[in-house]
Amino acid sequence: METETTPLPRAGSRTRSRSGSRRQIASRRDYLTGILLLLVVVVLWTSSNFVTQDLFEDGYEKPFLVTYLNTSAFSLYLLPYIFRTFQGKKRQKVRGRGPPRGYEPLPTDAEIVDSLNATSLGPDVAGDHALRPLTTKETAHLAAVFCFLWFIANWTVNASLDYTSVASATILSSMSGFFTLGIGRIFRVESLTIIKISAVVTSFLGVVLVSLSDSSRPESPVPSQPSTGMSHLPSMPLVGDALALFSALFYALYVTLLKVRIRSEERIDMQVFFGFVGLFNILACWPIGVVLHLTGVEPFQLPYTSKAVMALLINMAITLSSDYIYVIAMLKTTPLVVTVGLSLTMPLAVLGDFLLGRPAKAQVMLGAAVVIFSFLVLGFEDSRNTEEKDLIAGGPIDAEVDRAELYVEEEVPLSR
Repeated sequence: METETTPLPRAGSRTRSRSGSRRQIASRRDYLTGILLLLVVVVLWTSSNFVTQDLFEDGYEKPFLVTYLNTSAFSLYLLPYIFRTFQGKKRQKVRGRGPPRGYEPLPTDAEIVDSLNATSLGPDVAGDHALRPLTTKETAHLAAVFCFLWFIANWTVNASLDYTSVASATILSSMSGFFTLGIGRIFRVESLTIIKISAVVTSFLGVVLVSLSDSSRPESPVPSQPSTGMSHLPSMPLVGDALALFSALFYALYVTLLKVRIRSEERIDMQVFFGFVGLFNILACWPIGVVLHLTGVEPFQLPYTSKAVMALLINMAITLSSDYIYVIAMLKTTPLVVTVGLSLTMPLAVLGDFLLGRPAKAQVMLGAAVVIFSFLVLGFEDSRNTEEKDLIAGGPIDAEVDRAELYVEEEVPLSR
């Protein structure tokens, strides 16, 4: 009995070791890819900010309509899905009219052994069922929830600019890093470490430096280069601050929700997902615009200049691509990394102002450097995910999962 059972754990351990090393290499490769994709998103969103600034300067201040049009553009992703579905049904009809399938040989002993060995990869077995691909119906359900969270997060931050200053809106919306870290820890997708907390606080301080420097600029009756294009003073600061804070909260909720529900981009067809997001936005969010129009909060008005039309179209195109890339970057990294990483739009905006001949203060340069430094520290800390020790759990946050998988691996041979 002992001679039969002794070699099995050694072979299994060697198989798990090789499988674990391969997964670690693939994980680091995916993480680096996610960082590069995040930098692309930062460039696209910074470009969108400059386009939006031109739109506001043109006097077209419609935060709901802009958000509604941008989100509706996602429905274009359903066109390839509809085409593939139509082609698939057409092929099935052709195959159904063909001759019956012929003889198929039974698998050999060697093929059976290979298939049995493939099931002894250790932790992959326990996660196969949990990481199965999402069906179209499950994807649609997830998109329905994500649609409202995403819309509220973007609408509230745009609407906050009508009631409070840009500095207050920027500072409060950057609180999403704290919310993401806290909510991510609750759902066990983020570990709570001193370095992560320090990186989030440091990034927030860098945002504060840049925002306060922007708000301390001397005002003029007709500003030559306004930061938002608003010609009126904030009317209800408390309402604007609350909207910006709600934006940070809903942003943290939807980015964590996606990580918890999807885990890996291999589980979901991202084009179908975003297509359903755009479709649900078109069908469900238009009554909000009617209410805003009837109450006078945001009267409906089509863009009246070619400049405004071009700005809307460019923003829709940027949103169509950047948000798709952004979700993939989040799935390859973590919600906290992409949340803090989006603060890099500030240093990039400072560079854009410099290229456009707009001088930057030393305080702005310092704040931008602080944001970049905090992102680098967070990225380095998060890349060492196997060594992270959670402050609450006292060890790696997935230690309980690892112990459960090991227990299953040890118990299965005994049950046979």
